[in-house]
Amino acid sequence: MKVGDLAKYRNTGSVGKIEDIKEEEGRTWALLDTTNLYYDVSTLVPAKPEEYRKESTRDRSLEDQLEEVNRLREQIEDIQAKASQITPSGGG
Repeated sequence: MKVGDLAKYRNTGSVGKIEDIKEEEGRTWALLDTTNLYYDVSTLVPAKPEEYRKESTRDRSLEDQLEEVNRLREQIEDIQAKASQITPSGGG
């Protein structure tokens, strides 16, 4: 990975463009522009351009964040509805 690459933090899915790389105490760290945090490069994987959003969550308006939460809530409800239609088989 190098400066300018898109990377995703595996633990949370945060995606950003690498702005800086530094070595400290035998570890390599990459700074992501969207979170302004350094990540151990061993915890990063390459990200696709469509996964990248220049603005971070804190740069988005409250209204945009609420729309995102509502969109995710609808997706969860849809998944739950589909899961409730699955009937167990087998049994005694």
